[in-house]
Amino acid sequence: MKIYRRTLLISLFFTGLVGCQSIQLEEPNIKITKQLQQSALASPLAYDLVESLTVEVGPRLAGSNKDLLAVRWAENKLIKLGFDKVYKEAVQVPVWSRGEARAEVISPFSQPLVITALGGSIATPKEGLRAPIIRFDTLESLKRANRSDVEGKIVFIDHITERHKTGKGYGKTVGGRSRGAISASQKGAKAIVIRSIGTDHDRMAHTGMMRYKDGVAKIPAAAMSNPDADLINLILKRDPNVVLDLFMSSQSHGFATSYNVIAEVTGNSKPDEIVLIGAHLDSWDEGTGAIDDGAGVAIVTAAGKLIQDLPQKPARTVRVVLFAAEEVGLVGGKAYAKAHKNELEKHYIAAESDFGAGRIYQIDYRVNESALEAIHAVSSPMVGNGVKLGSNTASGGPDVSMLPKQGVPVASLRQDGHDYFDYHHTPNDTLDKIDPMALQQNVAAYAQFAYLMAQSEVELRPITTGANLKPVIIEAK
Repeated sequence: MKIYRRTLLISLFFTGLVGCQSIQLEEPNIKITKQLQQSALASPLAYDLVESLTVEVGPRLAGSNKDLLAVRWAENKLIKLGFDKVYKEAVQVPVWSRGEARAEVISPFSQPLVITALGGSIATPKEGLRAPIIRFDTLESLKRANRSDVEGKIVFIDHITERHKTGKGYGKTVGGRSRGAISASQKGAKAIVIRSIGTDHDRMAHTGMMRYKDGVAKIPAAAMSNPDADLINLILKRDPNVVLDLFMSSQSHGFATSYNVIAEVTGNSKPDEIVLIGAHLDSWDEGTGAIDDGAGVAIVTAAGKLIQDLPQKPARTVRVVLFAAEEVGLVGGKAYAKAHKNELEKHYIAAESDFGAGRIYQIDYRVNESALEAIHAVSSPMVGNGVKLGSNTASGGPDVSMLPKQGVPVASLRQDGHDYFDYHHTPNDTLDKIDPMALQQNVAAYAQFAYLMAQSEVELRPITTGANLKPVIIEAK
């Protein structure tokens, strides 16, 4: 329950601790968080930003010319928006081009298939390759298979991604995309084609990063659309001896320089302490990168701008980081952690927006367990924006997911992702998938979060680790 007074004083006693943590939510802080919400819900800035990025830059594959154009776009926008500091940090990123990808069932029936190369895949031979397919329900079933059953064939992993608000279905199936080529090659397969990691029924394939392993032969890797995966199953029911032609011309081109682009609102009393809000600037090349992650770029930039425009800045510095090359292995996030290793102890908390533009319904933290109720009390004004106070099991987002290992507290602002994987990594990742009002609600939540964390006096460290942390829900009226 929120109690509004001249000053809101909450004393929380924790088991095993001597004394208490006292949290003062002064009326000006409560008033400012309300103002931030009202301003965000009335501002078109975030939508204007994602429209500009997707129209004027478009797809931003790491290391490409469009990637560098996006860096210049971000610098110019952040400078124009008036942040106290705007700078960039060089990051070496892998360069890969998609080329063409074609597949066709040639026996027992002739059927063209819609496929796309997985990110980082090698090409087939110039003449393509032809082989029978062998179907597996999951990556784990492939791992259990006999080599004699797989050798010389094209592996087809047919793992269906379940739709869920949290996107948890993705976590169950993505291993087939990222690690499937390794297991298939170890069994002697010629190539691997997976059912797309997506929840849609459109005839569009979902790309995404895959990996190879030193000492294991590289094989071509692709994804087919969900309707085409269904078609393969129907053909297999009629005849188990299905032969596929596959052609891919994707290539790797070494490394290039990209950049993490950073903007700051300098804190007024603790400028060396940092509240980080981030998103990733790169995208895959199939769509225009609107939901992944143009929306996130717009959300954290617009949230930072609202704080920049306050008459009085918060105590801590709010740092907006637009990470490079997330899609190809969290490259920008890892580079940031390395470049800032000597100041990570000064990072009060970090969070990343990288799950589209669905409404934020809950905020989870990863802090010291004894501080969770206190930081929930600090965060309680966010409840008025439809955000519940959740668990202590946050990862923070992909590019900041490595920071908890360095002792940095993180938060996850949970978005409604029920349709996110309909469009994720496809040509359908376009501006029309973004609801402007939901985008504004995200901006309000991130602005409130960043401001409240920049003002917080709760000690969040050392963070509690482990997967069995109990959720704590505090409801406010």
